[in-house]
Amino acid sequence: MQQETFKKIGGGLALGAANSIFGGGGGMLAVPLLRSFRLSEREAHATAILVILPVCIASLFLYFFKGLYDTRVLIPTALGVTAGGMLGANILNAVSGKTAAVVFAVLQLVAGVWLMI
Repeated sequence: MQQETFKKIGGGLALGAANSIFGGGGGMLAVPLLRSFRLSEREAHATAILVILPVCIASLFLYFFKGLYDTRVLIPTALGVTAGGMLGANILNAVSGKTAAVVFAVLQLVAGVWLMI
């Protein structure tokens, strides 16, 4: 196998672990990793969602069978996330790659500071 294929597999392993441990945080790591494979900003964001999907589905079953969820929060939040995801995809198509990169970086910074506080 080529070295880049190993990098993709290794990156995927790290993303899957981060996604499972941090509850979706793997997507925040996926975009920079995917950009390192010469994907455009838009391609990296869209591909990040697609590569995280399988681990989200696997995690869903594991957490569901362990009862680690609260339907009072799950259902309304899932509705909001679904609507927000559709809105975000449309916004991503409307903004430049540079704007998407800056907004993404600012959100990562805010999330990091918020978690430290």
